[in-house]
Amino acid sequence: MLITSYNPNSTGDTMVLIMNPDVGEQSVTIHDKVARIFAADSNQTLGYNFLEASKVLPEIVHENGQVHLTEDQVTRLNQYLGDHGFPADIRYDNQPKFVVGYVKSVEDHPKANHLQITKTDIGTGKDVQIVSGSPNMREDIRVVVALSGAMMPDGQIIWPGKLRGVESDGMICSGRELGLPNAPQVPGALILPDDYQVGDAFDFHKAQHLFD
Repeated sequence: MLITSYNPNSTGDTMVLIMNPDVGEQSVTIHDKVARIFAADSNQTLGYNFLEASKVLPEIVHENGQVHLTEDQVTRLNQYLGDHGFPADIRYDNQPKFVVGYVKSVEDHPKANHLQITKTDIGTGKDVQIVSGSPNMREDIRVVVALSGAMMPDGQIIWPGKLRGVESDGMICSGRELGLPNAPQVPGALILPDDYQVGDAFDFHKAQHLFD
């Protein structure tokens, strides 16, 4: 996965790339205007900070927030890394991170009264298990699923994990969490109309009018 952000107003000309979740023991190598963050035991790259990003990708100066890198941009970043003694290990990722899901089953969480365990179809042929605290959660609804590797509008990153001891892979989102105009500012999954197709990338542009 690849999560990229560039916020010149708060971090200057630094572009942040996240490739894997944080681990307990991390190390950092910094030289030639790049910081590589990696797992101390396995040497797996967790991410990079390009400290003068516009010198590698001049067009980046027009961005502010999450950046969806093109395949060509990833190639240029890897070229820079390789030329300066870093692993050229950034992988292009164009898979949608917000998709339409269908809640097939819901059961109570054994250790938390306000949580439920869902089995949700996201169109891949394999249902995902997501723990949800939405008070309106039920079977037979279409919802928006933020997959692992998604960056929410508020900057939160979704990773696989456990909620009160139960595995959860992704998040079923509310309109508020998705930043949709006029969305109710209360907890509750966004229930989509039937014209949203399971497995499709969630169309944020179309959804701008869901709460008109």
